[in-house]
Amino acid sequence: VQLQASGGGLVQAGGSLRLSCAASRRTFSSYGMGWFRQAPGKEREFVATIGDSTRYADSVKGRFTISRDNAKNTVYLQMNSLKPEDTAVYYCAATRLQIGVGPADYIYWGQGTQVTVSS
Repeated sequence: VQLQASGGGLVQAGGSLRLSCAASRRTFSSYGMGWFRQAPGKEREFVATIGDSTRYADSVKGRFTISRDNAKNTVYLQMNSLKPEDTAVYYCAATRLQIGVGPADYIYWGQGTQVTVSS
């Protein structure tokens, strides 16, 4: 599965962005999908996952929403009320599990898209 993330950019604190991740495979619906992020000098961290349920990191709960459109082979991450600490490269990933909260759960990764939140 090839994953192509897009939608990153520069936004002021309090603003919104929507990330998209398009998958190449028709069996997209059989994969759990997730978003991770990595800030400079930090480890990659879990953000959100969607499969038979959804799960969010505590740091984004109530502000971010993950969704998917299986007809378009695309997963989205709607990010509202952005904070400077949300600045990172955001990666989408696919897992054969229903959902996954650790990087080791995922077998396919996109290239990442930069999100920068200014204060």
